[in-house]
Amino acid sequence: MAVLAAIAMATQAMAQIPTGYYDDLKGKSGAELKTAVYETIKDADVLSYGSGKGHTWEGFYSTDRTADNQVVDRYSNDVRYFGEEGESVGGMNIEHSFPKSWWGGSENQAYKDLYNLMPSEQKINSSKSNYPMGEVTHVTKDNGCTKIGTGHNGYNLWEPADKWKGDFARSYMYMATAYQKFTWSTKSPQALQILQQGDYPTLQPWAYELYISWAKADAPDQLETDRNNAVSEIQGNRNPFVDFPNLMEYIWGDSTDYAFDPETSLCTSTYTAAGGGTHEPPTGDEIIYTADFTGGTGGCTVTNNDVPFDGFAVWTTDSKYGWKGTAFYNYTYYAADATLATPEIDLTGYSSATLTFSHAANYVSVPADVLSVEVVCDGQAVALDGITWPGGSNWTFVESGEVSLDEFAGKKIRIAFHYTSNEEEAATWEIRSMAVEGKRVPSAIEDIPADGQGFDPAMPFEAYTLDGKRADFGSAKGIVIIRQGENTFKVVK
Repeated sequence: MAVLAAIAMATQAMAQIPTGYYDDLKGKSGAELKTAVYETIKDADVLSYGSGKGHTWEGFYSTDRTADNQVVDRYSNDVRYFGEEGESVGGMNIEHSFPKSWWGGSENQAYKDLYNLMPSEQKINSSKSNYPMGEVTHVTKDNGCTKIGTGHNGYNLWEPADKWKGDFARSYMYMATAYQKFTWSTKSPQALQILQQGDYPTLQPWAYELYISWAKADAPDQLETDRNNAVSEIQGNRNPFVDFPNLMEYIWGDSTDYAFDPETSLCTSTYTAAGGGTHEPPTGDEIIYTADFTGGTGGCTVTNNDVPFDGFAVWTTDSKYGWKGTAFYNYTYYAADATLATPEIDLTGYSSATLTFSHAANYVSVPADVLSVEVVCDGQAVALDGITWPGGSNWTFVESGEVSLDEFAGKKIRIAFHYTSNEEEAATWEIRSMAVEGKRVPSAIEDIPADGQGFDPAMPFEAYTLDGKRADFGSAKGIVIIRQGENTFKVVK
């Protein structure tokens, strides 16, 4: 197991995201969200290209310089130091992650954008040419930090070291969004290996799928967050894929059917909405889903697995009793099997969750023998235990009690009320209301203690990725969020 190391605390106060900067992203997903991000970040007050005052190397002095004056080189392990502010560094180039040949060679904003530019050792810069970034399977050059070669798709590619993969993935996502209006050059074969024309998805599927996996494995650390803030101070725009590590999922990944909310999503800096709400880690439990079924369906859907005849409705709504399930009809008991399922409930970012509901059951000897409440997750239905059931012989509503959903924290689920009956007994089951509440993994990275003091690996604990999903601590890489008792820690593996 890799040795745990505490995340370095920032040496300067963390810059704040401008108030309301991301407000227009709220409620959007997929292509619409990507365009909203584009509108937010497209304009940058870029430096002139090259060395000297007001030029790229002066920018690097702020964005890529350590406390001991060393140049941060993400392409090699060479050690070099800055001279005077604005001076170029011997043996190094200004490297473009997105080469200008990909858009036809114009020395435009993209050519000067510091989110696309980083200092690089000259030889590896030359070797990587205008190749796209990807997984190299046949290596022709390896300087210990950057690999050059070909991939499974036969393309010439370059591949960064594991510790930089997330940084470069988020840089590519930024470029594919900030410059989505570009027409990618047909004269540059590399451009259309990785990109496609149009606002969405812009990145080829193989590329965004790979970059999402890299970004998950190498989440934003303090160095990357500080660089985002430093570039923002110069250019006035930000890389939102650093600010919101799971934004990529809402644009290209597993959350494109869900509305993004910058006020609640995992964030590496403090964000204040224009309306005054501040993005802070929630305290205590918060409501994730709630419904009063006497006033509507709650977005639930019915699946009839087995009904006595076409058109038979096991589950119906009632303005007094809520959802009602029964296979008793015209003084006859029928055999039936039907489920009432909630909309998908997103537990991503939650460390624990509980389900509560109010229900009544009549005309059934043992309700738990024929009725069940299940969690549908990853295509599987799992019956829940710990439910308080009605007696089965009257119309008295009882509370289910707090039913643990902790097993499913960090996942997306549906709650399914599963009704079954036979020709000897057909219950009437009424579900009047329900709620799912949860406790979030602290969402602002800088608000979690970084020294790891007090974390005892020998005692029970839970591990999570930065987007709130359960993690295997033994195999995890990068930043891991640890919950142990009432305490939360962050460590680097």
